[in-house]
Amino acid sequence: MFITRTHLPRRTVLRGLGATVALPLLDAMVPAATAQSRTAAAPIKRFGVFYVPNGMSMPYWYPRHAPGKLEALPPTLRSLEPFRDRVTICGGLDDEPANLVRGGGDHARSAGTFLTCVPYKMTNGADVSNAVSVDQIAARELQNETQLASLELGIESNAMVGNCDGGASCAYTNTIAWRTPTTPLPIENDPRAVFERLFGTSGSTDPEARRARMRRDRSILDLVNDELRGLGTVLGPGDQARLDEYVEAVRDIERRITMAEEQSARELPVVNQPVGVPSDYAEHAKLMMDLLALAYQTDLTRISTFMLAREVSGRAYPEIGVPDSHHPLSHHQDEPAKLNRLHLINEYHFQQFAYLVAKLDAIPEGDGSMLDSTLFLYGTGISDSNTHFHDDLPVALVGGQNAGIAGGRYVRYPQDTPLANLHMTILEWLGTPVEAFGDSNGKLGQLTA
Repeated sequence: MFITRTHLPRRTVLRGLGATVALPLLDAMVPAATAQSRTAAAPIKRFGVFYVPNGMSMPYWYPRHAPGKLEALPPTLRSLEPFRDRVTICGGLDDEPANLVRGGGDHARSAGTFLTCVPYKMTNGADVSNAVSVDQIAARELQNETQLASLELGIESNAMVGNCDGGASCAYTNTIAWRTPTTPLPIENDPRAVFERLFGTSGSTDPEARRARMRRDRSILDLVNDELRGLGTVLGPGDQARLDEYVEAVRDIERRITMAEEQSARELPVVNQPVGVPSDYAEHAKLMMDLLALAYQTDLTRISTFMLAREVSGRAYPEIGVPDSHHPLSHHQDEPAKLNRLHLINEYHFQQFAYLVAKLDAIPEGDGSMLDSTLFLYGTGISDSNTHFHDDLPVALVGGQNAGIAGGRYVRYPQDTPLANLHMTILEWLGTPVEAFGDSNGKLGQLTA
């Protein structure tokens, strides 16, 4: 670490016409008189939820050995084998509130209760009613520290109207985040829209206004070039290298978004698919992961949710040898061939998440990496996708060393342990404890070192 006499405020931003570019944590943001480490100066804790739909191919999810130290990651999670010591698999957690919803399909019940742990009001209209989700409880407490209280990202539909599963409102299947009992937060699946939310907009949601800004501005960084050059004269060599890497990452994302938009313009429009969304699933997911990493790196937000697909998703994945539609395939009837193809989809989803984990681990922060200060919850509200049961849910925690998480383990809890107990524990780790949450009956043990 290189400490200079120059001190930059932690929330320094570069400004230009229509653009605001936040900076990552730099050594110059740590006062020389008090800095022992950047961790001490910025004790940041982040929380992200990654949700997958349509249940899981369970034979490939859990380890085949008894609870305890992870000898190897199971097939679905094996893309994180280099980070096995950061992974905690939690077995035995139940989402009983999903069984208490009156009417509708199990898929809506799964997503609709995963982060709230209360039975929601069954409706296919606008009169939805649920509860505040765990991510938003944390966001309320941390929103004074960041520009954005939270980010809600995803790959597929962000519709909040109509009915999507058994007559249930699409609000219960297409998002897992609820700001208030009557305010579901739609996901954003357009990389351009996310980029503009983070770094600046055209000042209008009109498509032509946005296109005009893109034609006028070759790069959003061009608008703040003067400030970038000026900043470079006061930074130490370590900070300058870190800033250069960050700027290059922003430019790379801009370039990829532009390419996606140009490709979209050459093809027939896809219904309900906004301009700028890559047609390739992995490229789309990677672009969204990079945007989330930038949001974390610049401390624009510390809370996020990410739906790798929506419930009842019918997407096929021929690029990995699975031409079947996801939802029908999930009704596998215990046929080994179908279970294997479903596993390939589950593993493919997890690989996208693993890319973000590796990226955060490669970004220095304090005495470690950004992953150390970030806790991820990965899972779904249905276990066996054929039976649609909401018990023994496939759930894993990744990262969170600075939250005291002892990774590299497979932990099982007694039957009927509420998923809400995990949410209570996470809120306490984030420094936002609550006395009760959903159907919780206490906090979870066995997770901390």
